[in-house]
Formats: sequence, C-alpha cells, structure tokens
Amino acid sequence: MEWIRGPILGSGSFATVSLATPKNPSSSILPFHSPVAVKSCDAFTTFLLLNEEHILNRLGSSCPRIIRCFGHDSTVENGDSLYNIFLEYASNGTLADHMKRTTREKRFSENQVRTYTRSLIEGLKHIHDNGFVHCDIKLQNVLVFQDGEVKISDFGLAKEKGVTVQRGDNKWECRGTPLFMSPESVNDNQYESPADIWALGCAVVEMFTGKPAWNVKSGANMWSLLIRIGVSEEIPIIPDDLSEQGKDFLRKCFVKDPRERWTAEMLLNHPFIAGEDERVLVHDEKVVSLTLSKSPRSNLDFPDWDYSTSTVTDSTSTTVSLPEERLRRLVAEQGPPDWSESEGWTSVR
Repeated sequence: MEWIRGPILGSGSFATVSLATPKNPSSSILPFHSPVAVKSCDAFTTFLLLNEEHILNRLGSSCPRIIRCFGHDSTVENGDSLYNIFLEYASNGTLADHMKRTTREKRFSENQVRTYTRSLIEGLKHIHDNGFVHCDIKLQNVLVFQDGEVKISDFGLAKEKGVTVQRGDNKWECRGTPLFMSPESVNDNQYESPADIWALGCAVVEMFTGKPAWNVKSGANMWSLLIRIGVSEEIPIIPDDLSEQGKDFLRKCFVKDPRERWTAEMLLNHPFIAGEDERVLVHDEKVVSLTLSKSPRSNLDFPDWDYSTSTVTDSTSTTVSLPEERLRRLVAEQGPPDWSESEGWTSVR
C-alpha cells in the first residue's frame, strides 16, 4: 500500500491517529475511500492494535453504530517500526469534542441525549450479541461523522465475553477509564457486558451535565474514587433536572449487582429512548409524519391535534372538515343517525 500520513487527529496513551490519503489517488489500490484515519503504534503496543483489528473484523460492517476497519499496514518512519490500521474518518471528531464545540452550555439537550444514547445502545447490543465487551465506553471513544451520526470506536481494550486475562500474583487489572468503571470491575476484576452498561450510564450523565458522573475534585486520589465505586453504596450523580424517564433509565444502568443491571437489549425498549410512536404515511408521493405522544382513550381524545387552527387537505384538494363542523352537518342537514340499523356494521365480541 502506498499512502501519505497527514496531520495528527488525536493521540492516546499507546497510539496516534492521523489522516491518511493515497499517494496516487488515480491508481490507488487501497481498499478504502479517501480520506481515512490511520491509527499507529510502536512495536511495544502492537498487540493492542492487533486486538482492535481482530475484534472489528469479527464485528463486521453490518452495524452502522460501529467504526469500520479497512485493513492494516506496517511502516518504518524516522527509524521507528509502526503498525497501522485504517479506520473510517469522522470529520466532527469525538462526541466529547463535538459537545463542547457546538453547544453554548457545553452540554447536550435531553432530546440530543436521547438520540445519541439510542445509537450507543444499538452499537453495544451488536457488540454484546457478537460475544465481545468494549471495556472503555466514554464520549472520547465515540466518533461523530459529517452527517451527525455517531459510531463507537477504540476497541484496543475490548475482549471476548467470558475470557479472563490471567495476571500473576492475583494482581488487580485496570481495564478502561476509572471514572467509568463498574463496581464489579473494581471489586472482582469482572469486565463483562454489564460493565459497558454502567459506563454507558456515566456517559449519559456527562452528555446531559457536561461534567463527569462522579464528583471528583481536580488532583483527587484515584484510589479514593475506586473505593467509592466498589465499596460504598454511592452511585454516580443522577441530574435533578433530567426527566423522570431519564432518571429511571440511569437507575437501570447504575444497579450495583451486575446480574440485576439492565442489558442493552432491555434498554432499547426503555421509554427514555424508545421515543414516541412515529409513523410515516405516504400519500401521492407526499410523506406525512404523525407523532402520537400517547394512545387516545376515546374517539375524541387527541389532545395534540389543534382543531381550531388548521384543517387537513389531501392531494386532491378535498378539505377534511373540523369535527365540530362535521357533527353540526350530521344533525342539521342529515338528521340524527339511526343507530338501530345493522346494515354496513359487523358484530364483534
């Protein structure tokens, strides 16, 4: 592969992400469209990129909420041997950066939080259904694309479900970011699907407040935080000004016992992100979206319809009268209907 490393997009503890373009676009044999992001590391941390590439290949490209991997390459640059993997390029950066850059209050509205949260859960469900755990869910590992869609990225710490990494002398393993770690990860070195759900809850709090889910002072000792997470009965902050549905959603994420914590599949049906019942009607090439906040309890129980200000006109310009007008015509012009007649009716039980 012949490609050119462009400007650095970001860097982490073990890898650097840069822009990559084909050296000769007209005759490029690169298995991707330009540009892409190239994630590179040195020989000492190659195993992390190998792990990420392996898991992304296993996850495939069927889920639009997961970053895509286009292959790998090895290079020698400035005397250093580098291992590189090619990933989708997200022009809007991370969700954390996007939140700070595009919102005045440096936090998302609740409607935005609902939308992003649903996308993340769809991604997590795909990850968990395919036998993996991400282990480092946070806003910095969610990428925002030009169309506003978000995708989960950074699978360097991800692992297969049920697989335990052996550590000598019963050493404690810190896999992920402490502010997002779950109680079972702190106490028992458990990094399974429920740990991702706990981290998701922390990410939701941060999206809504613009601050970490745990109130930690600058320079505070990490071990004191881990004690709060693993030993105390305390859970992350649940914002007071969040809706009751949002608060309940977070309580389902912040269950201390991982066996009782809701799964990604369960959370997809939670009212907080299940949203309103939106249906699309297509009539003569015109699309009309109807959103009902609740099902009507009677024939005239449609509180969201404003009868006094509008009428509905179809494509043939036939005006549908307001209910009051229709009732008045029935009584004044046609007379009261004879409900005793059975013609045209079907008896049901």
